Amino acid sequence: MWDSESELVGGRDYGNGVLGSSKHGVKTDGFELRGQSWYVATDIPSDFLVQIGDVSFHLHKSGKMNRIIYESHNADLNKIAFDDLPGGPEAFELAAKFCYGIAVDLTAANISGLRCAAEYLEMTEDLEEGNLIFKTEAFLSYVVLSSWRDSIIVLKSCEKLSPWAENLQIVRRCSESIAWKACANPKGIKWVYTGKPPKVSSPKWNEMKDSSPTRGQQVPPDWWFEDAAILRIDHFVRVITAIKVKGMRFELIGAAIMQYATKWLPGLIKDGVGTGMGDEGSNCGNGGSSGSSSSGTWKGGLHMIVAGTKDEPPTVQAKDQRMIIESLISIIPPQKDSVSCSFLLRLLRMANMLKVAPALVTELEKRVGMQFEQATLADLLIPSYNKSETLYDVDLVQRLLEHFLVQEQTDSSSPSRQSFPEKHLYDGAQRGNGPNAKMRVARLVDSYLTEVSRDRNLSLTKFQVLAEALPESARTCDDGLYRAIDSYLKAHPTLSEHERKRLCRVMDCQKLSIDACLHAAQNERLPLRIVVQVLFSEQVKISNAIANNTLKEAGESQYQPMISNRKTLLEGTPRSFQEGWTAAKKDINTLKFELESMKAKYIELQNDMEILQRQFEKMSKQKQTSAWTSGWKKLSKLTKMTNIETHDIGSQLPTASDQTRKTPRRWRNSIS
Repeated sequence: MWDSESELVGGRDYGNGVLGSSKHGVKTDGFELRGQSWYVATDIPSDFLVQIGDVSFHLHKSGKMNRIIYESHNADLNKIAFDDLPGGPEAFELAAKFCYGIAVDLTAANISGLRCAAEYLEMTEDLEEGNLIFKTEAFLSYVVLSSWRDSIIVLKSCEKLSPWAENLQIVRRCSESIAWKACANPKGIKWVYTGKPPKVSSPKWNEMKDSSPTRGQQVPPDWWFEDAAILRIDHFVRVITAIKVKGMRFELIGAAIMQYATKWLPGLIKDGVGTGMGDEGSNCGNGGSSGSSSSGTWKGGLHMIVAGTKDEPPTVQAKDQRMIIESLISIIPPQKDSVSCSFLLRLLRMANMLKVAPALVTELEKRVGMQFEQATLADLLIPSYNKSETLYDVDLVQRLLEHFLVQEQTDSSSPSRQSFPEKHLYDGAQRGNGPNAKMRVARLVDSYLTEVSRDRNLSLTKFQVLAEALPESARTCDDGLYRAIDSYLKAHPTLSEHERKRLCRVMDCQKLSIDACLHAAQNERLPLRIVVQVLFSEQVKISNAIANNTLKEAGESQYQPMISNRKTLLEGTPRSFQEGWTAAKKDINTLKFELESMKAKYIELQNDMEILQRQFEKMSKQKQTSAWTSGWKKLSKLTKMTNIETHDIGSQLPTASDQTRKTPRRWRNSIS
């Protein structure tokens, strides 16, 4: 649409950032601002008005302005409005000056707006060689993209130029330029490193080349974090995506994401947690180590900050925060320990509070489950933001624990699948799969149960399910679980005897320490059966311990379960333990007496039950027999009684000595 009034291309020099012209249609000394209106400083009065927002430009129809009138097909046109001009009045002012042949100073701050405005105004090479599009493209390619600082500034200025900056590939080119410089080997480059937060602009990239660093002056791999953190979230995602493609280490990418979240999500990261790295060497590749430090406690840095300070955190609305969280979740590297578990849990807390998309929340929960053994109790106490009755989100912790167990099972079934080699461990971070991780998680779950058990709205089922989620091998000592159970009983005094027994069933009395057993023996909130189990298991432990000590002192080779002189051995124990054991022994004797009484009653009831059962069997048999069979039974009984009487009469007959004198038997003669 527009082209320069100059026909001399060589009179302009864009290499130094200045555009000028030696010939122009209207002689002018520049532009003058009067209120909200710009006037050309010339004797010829203006006859054409361009309105851009609240700012008006009084220009001339002479020259190339006639092209606008010609395309409008209105010869009397003397006013036009460009409300959707990218770059606004500032960019149009520079374009107008360029058309009048006034020298224009190109900088990183105005080049993106001027480039988009030139595209909008169609200032192409078809109208004139060396037009504004060509000039701005040359400045972008040869000046801006070769400088780290200018690339950051231009990408930051593109936030107000969508979609023009995207369509003109300005965002893509700046993102790739930043990614290339962030991944480049810092060795061989002289850096302005002072160890303090920088407050001045960084030197240009091409000014830092061709020089070597001084001895003892190492460049930290996190030098680019602060500059990248000032970008808008969509542009930051573009930069991180480009950095991933170039192969930067995943722990560095994760640290940059944490740094960005620290800046744009106030309250997400607690004091003392940040993302400073303390490594040297190339930022790309697989070697090296990484750590984390606080952005508030700066341990050294570069003069690379372009805009913004830590003292002025940006104010972000809830909608923008939700978009930031969703974007950060999508770009977190998939490798384990790319970001800390504490960061993931705090991000999960904000995601639940801001109602982030469920699919992303589920993905974040799985990430937490991968490194759940690194979590802390303070990070797990996530409030329940839904309509749940409980104060804390217990269901969320249950899901995290399930993801952890699934991950542990997967790792144990395929031990060759490791997320990273051992040389990637940094800052002594505790890692490990198998029993050690499960034991740490068990202690964490017990502490969490102790904390949430004070909630009167926490149901017994949720408590029991969470306590029994881990396998028995994860707990070598159940003191933490006993503490949680006691806290739950204290907060829920209305539980029935059956519910209390059900609650205590999740605890193994044989895994309690001596102190826990002493406390449990005197705990009136526990069911009587549990107290008996605790005392019995403790008695067995003490007997075995005394037996082992006796064997060690006597030097015997055979195991003797019974102690000969128990009183002598108990004298060596502390007095507090002896007093506690004496009280416990009295309770044991009382309980034994009660058990004996219950045993006698049980035996008596068992005998009564047998009698009743026999009577019932008799009655059932009588009902099943018929009259004919009963008659035969009566005859058989009479026969038996007759035999008995005969036996009794026979006993009164003569003895064996008299039988020898018995008369011969008389045979009966047949009539036949």
